Amino acid sequence: MEEEYKHTQRGTLIIAAVMAVLMVIAVSMVVFGPVWITVIVGGIMLLMLACFSTLTVSVRQDALRIWFGPLPLVKKSWPISDIASVATVTNPWYYGWGIRWTPHGPLYNVAGFKAVEVTLVSGKKFRIGTDQPEDLKRAIEKAQYD
Repeated sequence: MEEEYKHTQRGTLIIAAVMAVLMVIAVSMVVFGPVWITVIVGGIMLLMLACFSTLTVSVRQDALRIWFGPLPLVKKSWPISDIASVATVTNPWYYGWGIRWTPHGPLYNVAGFKAVEVTLVSGKKFRIGTDQPEDLKRAIEKAQYD
């Protein structure tokens, strides 16, 4: 099946924060030697970076799919036929980044405040953060009517 839309957004702030923590860990390991807790925390931070540094959104005729990071351990998919409507929205700053629960349902986001809110036929809603909200909205609507 042909891909209609695919876009990957990088979470620059997330990457910078994790890199800063990794630098502090590296310096502490040089100064104090490799203590087991710093090695574990460093490993966890590297895993976080691999799992949550980017968010990729794909729209095909059959499904809307998202996955985080180059190591796609966290991924979701919704059949296009289950989508009732889509709208572009702006999230308040306090909704944050990552996978969050909001008054509008789950939010999947790595950067910025723009998102597309998807309402399913069941009435459930969720938001996908993106730096291309209009393009994503158009792609989902196109897949619905193709």
